[in-house]
Amino acid sequence: MLAESESTRPEHLAARPRNGSLARRLVMATLAFCVLFTVATVTVRTWFAWSNNLATMNAELNLIDQVFQGTLSKAVWEMDSEALQAQIDSVALAAPVGRVELRILRPGRPAEVLERQHPGHSGSILAPALHRQLMVTPYPGANEVVGELTIEGDESLLWKRLWKEVGIIMLTQIIQSLALAGLIMGMFNRSVTLHVRRIARHLEQLTPQNLKQHLSLERRSNASDELDLLEAGVNDLQDKLANHLERQTRDEIALAASRDQLAELVEQRTAQLKAANIRLEALTRFDPLTGLANRRHFDELKELEFNRALRHQQPFSVLMCDIDFFKLYNDTYGHAVGDQCLRDVALTMSALFSRSGELVARLGGEEFAVLLPGQNRQQALASGERLRELLENQRLPHSASVVSPYVTLSIGIAELDAATMDRFDQLLQSADKALYRAKSQGRNRCVI
Repeated sequence: MLAESESTRPEHLAARPRNGSLARRLVMATLAFCVLFTVATVTVRTWFAWSNNLATMNAELNLIDQVFQGTLSKAVWEMDSEALQAQIDSVALAAPVGRVELRILRPGRPAEVLERQHPGHSGSILAPALHRQLMVTPYPGANEVVGELTIEGDESLLWKRLWKEVGIIMLTQIIQSLALAGLIMGMFNRSVTLHVRRIARHLEQLTPQNLKQHLSLERRSNASDELDLLEAGVNDLQDKLANHLERQTRDEIALAASRDQLAELVEQRTAQLKAANIRLEALTRFDPLTGLANRRHFDELKELEFNRALRHQQPFSVLMCDIDFFKLYNDTYGHAVGDQCLRDVALTMSALFSRSGELVARLGGEEFAVLLPGQNRQQALASGERLRELLENQRLPHSASVVSPYVTLSIGIAELDAATMDRFDQLLQSADKALYRAKSQGRNRCVI
């Protein structure tokens, strides 16, 4: 009979591996919740423990300060070096102290610094520190500052105390989580998992021919709970499925009629999406602020023009342009005016370099680059000078500039040398070096 049931089982269900378990998943979910709860609890309790440890160490440092402040002040005032060294060593050897520093102040002389560190102390960032002035009363009514005392806590001691408390917290939380997960798994397996497996076996054996054979869980309890509702729902679903199969044939005919229309609509939407992607791709090639080509577009064209110049043995030059003292411009006029300045400079460059093959790109910030195919260094120098003079003649105010009351450009120029350059980056690096020299020579100039 079992073999007969296996033979009627749907093929895709029979081949499905039986390695899942609701109880296991529930336990894993419970464990995950417990882990999150443990992490949250440990975090909160660790924070409180850290705060308590800081307060404790701060109190210990205050106590050490109260104990040694008077004796240190007296030793400094009396210039008792041996007593002073002994007191400093005693402070440094105290458990919560990581480092102690004493600055002895004497009129007309540099401060003398005595420093001691606790063995193994390598600096402290989170530990508390006390800063005190050492004062003496040479006679009634007079107070004189003789030094400054700094006591830093030992951060390693803080962490040692903290990890001890964290270990205890985590151990208790893990034990609670494991116990809760085991209890839930046992209860869920007895009350739910067994019946769910019976429902699964019943559903695996269903075929269009036996949809009228209803499910029976045969439970001992008469409680009307969720499993009873599930049993009734499965039986009701089988009845509805039988009726649905009768309507399915009619629906398939109607579906076939609409399939062609849907395919046409999908094709239309696909074409619209491709067009939108093309427009988006175009937008990603231009700088949104200035409208110039961006770094991506520049990188795509630079190698193409470079290789063309090498192949045809034609001159090829590059301009590297930088707005002089643009950071001071932004600090003086604000970023909104600075953006307008960038747009004005971009408009000037676009108007000047508009011939076929010439490309103006914003590489970032106030830095621009111009590709000049077909121009040698002298022609590029003339183009750079025209650009610099054209921008300077616009008289864009720049009161923070030290070279001109108006916005100016520093321009570095480099020409392709086919004998020494086989990569565009070499040409760009040469132009960048020329730009650096233009800046170092006083800005507002073109340098080859």
